[in-house]
Amino acid sequence: MKFKAEIDIMPLKSLLDPQGKAVTASMKNIDLSEIENVRIGKHITLDIEAENLETAKKKVDTACQKMLCNQIMESYTFNLVEC
Repeated sequence: MKFKAEIDIMPLKSLLDPQGKAVTASMKNIDLSEIENVRIGKHITLDIEAENLETAKKKVDTACQKMLCNQIMESYTFNLVEC
């Protein structure tokens, strides 16, 4: 079976997000001062071939833990859909 994974990787809430802070500060320059607490992360999509949904979840989880996400500074979530 073929699946598509949509992965979101974000800085941990307890850590400073310098990019997000810079964007938040710039919002008032474009008359959007009501926007605050911007956090910037990564969005990754990938296709995976697996026997079933549970196996696909395990493989995506392993990819996130071992390569895609720095778990010291980031957290991740993902969704899988069958293609």
